[in-house]
Amino acid sequence: MRSADDFLKDHKLLASDVDMEELVRIFTEDMVLGLAGKPGALRMIPTYIEADNDFIKDTTVLAIDAGGTNFRAALVTITESGSVSVSDAVNYRMPGLDREITGKEFFRTIASYIKPLAEKTQRIGFCFSYPTEILPDKDGRLIQFCKEVQAPEVHGQLIGKTLLETLGTSDKKIVLLNDTVATLLAGKSASVGRSYDSFIGFILGTGTNTCYIEQNLNVLKKSDLNSDRSQIINIESGDFRRPPRTDLDIEFGNSTTDPGSYKFEKMFSGGYFGGLTLFVLKAAANKGVFSKETENRIQEINELLTWEANSYLALQASTGNIIMGSVRDSQDTESCRLIINTLIDRAAKLVAASMSAVVLKSGKGKSADRPVLITVEGTTFYKLHNFRSRFDKYLSEFLSGDKKRNVEFTEVAQSGLIGAALAALID
Repeated sequence: MRSADDFLKDHKLLASDVDMEELVRIFTEDMVLGLAGKPGALRMIPTYIEADNDFIKDTTVLAIDAGGTNFRAALVTITESGSVSVSDAVNYRMPGLDREITGKEFFRTIASYIKPLAEKTQRIGFCFSYPTEILPDKDGRLIQFCKEVQAPEVHGQLIGKTLLETLGTSDKKIVLLNDTVATLLAGKSASVGRSYDSFIGFILGTGTNTCYIEQNLNVLKKSDLNSDRSQIINIESGDFRRPPRTDLDIEFGNSTTDPGSYKFEKMFSGGYFGGLTLFVLKAAANKGVFSKETENRIQEINELLTWEANSYLALQASTGNIIMGSVRDSQDTESCRLIINTLIDRAAKLVAASMSAVVLKSGKGKSADRPVLITVEGTTFYKLHNFRSRFDKYLSEFLSGDKKRNVEFTEVAQSGLIGAALAALID
């Protein structure tokens, strides 16, 4: 039998194979190119939302949080004291998950979800977690759906305007933003009383994305911006197109439904980590890393979910965990755990590199008295076995010396809804 360690080294899957300095350089370069509107770079989508504004208090708004499989909405009020009141909450399944639907059906379904709530307010904040071009009036034109939503007729449509027309209430104010921007705003709101130099929003759950605050004078693709001001930029970091992929990353990516998209995200996010792990385990089996009996069982596995790979590594007994039923030999168990552990270690370094690039690009956090506040949402970040401690280690090691930056992390419950409400409360 061949050792799992040799297999991982041969395919350059170790965290030590990731040149963090080079990855930060390339990621930063693509951020700059994206701000200039160059093709193939990071999207760097302007949001036209300034994080420095005050929020209107004691006004009820309709907050919507749509992304992944869930569609949530509620009435939200931010009081003068800063407390948040959430009422009349509803939770539905996103339309278009079970079958392809028309654009009209998509908007009619959403309108039916929120109509009773929309009748109670004039302001709507819509956290819409799909790649969308945000316009100066804070509406947005859908670039493409992801996360398995099947409604291609919606591509290119104005989300806010079409929703209001479907509701029959075109006079209401609607602000579109994505979940990363909502997370940043929710973190900023919860930080009242503390002094921070800047703010970053980060999502690592089913997918991944990052946003930060950029000076308008650096957003070269938009010549009509006030150069004295700044705004939140949605990086769409999961779609970083020049990640350090190995042969197995490329082969796995080619096996997905959209091979050319979200190359970076497919290396570590929760929606893909289980699939990547299974792909690597099967490759290891083909190379003789496991016993013949285990090899046969692994090759018979059709799907591996991220939580199954994670619970196996964390030694959490789980009924129906496919790996536990397939890998029984003690040596095979050790090899399997090493492979999963190595992929998580690499994931932590990849994420730390992209975050380092964003922190450094912001130009903030140089004083310990005024760190950059990074608000993080997503179960993969918090639940993936030993991910957080490794991420912290790689980040702190890189942001040191002449690159020393001070950062602080926080988590805000219901950040999508709260951030959407806050966006609607900015005049």
